[in-house]
Amino acid sequence: MRERHSDDIIDVDANEEKHFDIDMSDAEAVKTAVAVKYTKDDFLYTEKPYEAIYDYKNDPFMHNLKIEQMAQQAAEVGVKTFKGLYKNYVKMREMQRGANVIINNPTAFSGPYMQLDAGKYNVDDGGVYLIDESGNYHVICHHPIIPFECLQNIDTGEEKLNIAYRTRGEWQEKVVSKEILYNSRNISQLVKCGVDVSSETAKELVSYFQEIESLNRNSLPLKRSVGRLGYINGAGFSPYVEGLTFDGEQNYSTIFSAIKSHGSYEKWKKVAIDCRKKSVIAKIFLAASFASALIQPLGGLPFFVHLWGVDSGTGKTVALMLAASVWGTPEMGEYIQTFNSTVVGHERTAAFLNSLPFLIDELQLSKDSHGRSRFDVYQLAQGVGRSRGTKTGGIERTPTWRNTILTTGESPIVGGSAGAGAVNRVIDIECTANNIVIADGMAVSAVIKQNYGFAGREFVAKLSSQKALTMTQEVYNDYFTKLCKSDTTEKQAMAAAMILTADMIAEASVFKTNEPLTIDDISPYLQTKKSVSAGERGYQYMCDWVASNSKRFATGEDNNGEVFGLIQGDFAYIIRSKFDEAASKQGFDTRALLSWLKSNGKILVRGRNNTRGKRIGGVNVECVVLRLPDETPDYYTEEEMRGTDISDFGIL
Repeated sequence: MRERHSDDIIDVDANEEKHFDIDMSDAEAVKTAVAVKYTKDDFLYTEKPYEAIYDYKNDPFMHNLKIEQMAQQAAEVGVKTFKGLYKNYVKMREMQRGANVIINNPTAFSGPYMQLDAGKYNVDDGGVYLIDESGNYHVICHHPIIPFECLQNIDTGEEKLNIAYRTRGEWQEKVVSKEILYNSRNISQLVKCGVDVSSETAKELVSYFQEIESLNRNSLPLKRSVGRLGYINGAGFSPYVEGLTFDGEQNYSTIFSAIKSHGSYEKWKKVAIDCRKKSVIAKIFLAASFASALIQPLGGLPFFVHLWGVDSGTGKTVALMLAASVWGTPEMGEYIQTFNSTVVGHERTAAFLNSLPFLIDELQLSKDSHGRSRFDVYQLAQGVGRSRGTKTGGIERTPTWRNTILTTGESPIVGGSAGAGAVNRVIDIECTANNIVIADGMAVSAVIKQNYGFAGREFVAKLSSQKALTMTQEVYNDYFTKLCKSDTTEKQAMAAAMILTADMIAEASVFKTNEPLTIDDISPYLQTKKSVSAGERGYQYMCDWVASNSKRFATGEDNNGEVFGLIQGDFAYIIRSKFDEAASKQGFDTRALLSWLKSNGKILVRGRNNTRGKRIGGVNVECVVLRLPDETPDYYTEEEMRGTDISDFGIL
């Protein structure tokens, strides 16, 4: 074959002689094979003519000659479908003997990949090209490129091809969706990966992939693939399932690769045990990392554990790294993410992690220019993402996840005006200089950066049997029942019970120190029913607001500014517009707040209305009549009373 150049079309001399070296004994064999005159019944009711050709399957040239000649003979006796019948005969023989597919035009490049039938194309070290009937070369790709395995996603059933291509002397591999490979508009995206494709060659490259996959469908190995981490129905826990290939988005390949074991398990355990002994907070945070793998099998909901504190050096970030090292590398930017992301980014990352903890550092990165956090706990606590439409008119698959979300920051993750649902889903833990999480952060981080990823795999392995899951469910139910008898809410009890159960399993299988986390350890960090209630917090805020603006409730010379209302006895008459303004500014929904105040007897109402008329400054206006708290507020807890001078409450 003459040398080819880089032009897309290279002319070949039409008069160039074609020489074929044919062994004459083989030629005689062909004549002998077709010399037998087969009848129509032979073609339709016996295997004789097909077997005569199949015997020469290992010689492509001889094999093709015999096919053509036998097809001609079959047509003469009225059988015009010989080639199709023979193709089915070959498939039957392959199934019987497990033989390889006959390759009429094999790929001829040097490399580690299997030989495929290239069909009408020529594939060698020079690339992919066609030779038309006139002998002209049509270059489709200037380097070899082939599919070498088919991947079927066990979640969605979607098929992708793993392709190999050689650029600059090195083979590259890439998993590509068929939506890209089989669409001339989309396949051009591969140019970013170094594939030689342009708008002019895109259609030809699409046709090439379609033909080569079709011809080699029975040869290309079909493998199971997954695009996420966590529990896979009927398969196990990704990435700990043998034979599973990652076919997810390239953006998440870094996280997928970060979930692995490295270094010494014993060195990691020594550091982790030391951190658990020195700090209850570290113990809770580490247990919350393990608890992520319990949420789905126990039917729980995602929840947050948030470490915050204004003091630097309390070990919040190192604690997050320790939690990450349970499953993989604790390096920032690999497994651990930051709050510097969009809503869509957080949703998709949570769905990708699925059953593994979502670790997010530095809450302050989510704040706007006014210092208000743009992050909404509800975005992740529901475990379900937003439904989004597609360009074709359908809707994308809704992302879901069942994991713990472990976060750090300099302030609480939910504000004072947040809804009860948001507060309910967060275990908020303040870290101070007197209550640090990790004592020697530098030493701990140095060890866990070199030793990680063992404990998570062992923890999941302990849950692999139905007996283990049943026992785990019983332990969880027992913790949950006990916690619900306290003053906390059910959702807080659920999260705490999940953490306590995870710690018990980790203690028995990983740490073995006989020092499990207890209800007394975690209870101080759980919200009470009153603290969760947005109505209760709204009422306390409005009482504080009235007190701090007491001059605005005075009349005459005592008030030389705006009038917000007036105070009479135990009630504050707040002009409705001022009430709405104050509550909304703090983030409370005024209708919801008024409804709670009415239901709990904190306001005086008129019939179905939430306001009463009151003459202020000679004008009759609608007011919210807020019942002010007693001199000794009934919402003070026993713990809050301890250490307080009793004279402060007017009792003495």
